[in-house]
Amino acid sequence: MRWWPFAGLAALVLLGLAVGKGSTPVDDWFQDLGATHPELGRLLIFTDGVVTLTLCAVACGVAAVQRRWRLAVATVATPFLAVMAARLGKRSFGRLKDGEICYPSGHTTLAVVVVAMAVIVAGVTVWAVAAAVTAMLLGVVGQAVSYHYFTDAIGALFLGSAFVCLAVWLGKLDRCQPQGDSDHNPR
Repeated sequence: MRWWPFAGLAALVLLGLAVGKGSTPVDDWFQDLGATHPELGRLLIFTDGVVTLTLCAVACGVAAVQRRWRLAVATVATPFLAVMAARLGKRSFGRLKDGEICYPSGHTTLAVVVVAMAVIVAGVTVWAVAAAVTAMLLGVVGQAVSYHYFTDAIGALFLGSAFVCLAVWLGKLDRCQPQGDSDHNPR
């Protein structure tokens, strides 16, 4: 967990350098898929800002009711910081799609962070992780067939997951947060 923020950011940079300013064959495949099957655009619901921010508010509220204050703060602060990093990344890489900067996807970054923080609030269980992975895979496809290139969404997965791991590490949030016990010492 402690090494992933560095590895995730390195992967983001390496992928950004590898894809360059234009589309790749895999990006073209997803764009063609979206043109052939426009109904796949409905998958954008998984990265929709209103849906994502509503989930963020619910997760923060649950953490606050449980008196897990560090987790409540991390649930609000981490998405904000990750989106700011995505905006910086967009300016740094300068990759364009339809005249707009696109790498990494800000919507996907936001969704990854919020969904992961919601999993932490709910408890890292098999069902929660499976639901989160499914939602993010569908969200990536939704972005890849519409507003973004597939590789923009993959870069966002690297960026978002790096910020979540950083928040868990810096916030000292582990899997065993018994009733918000701030004195709990993870192994």
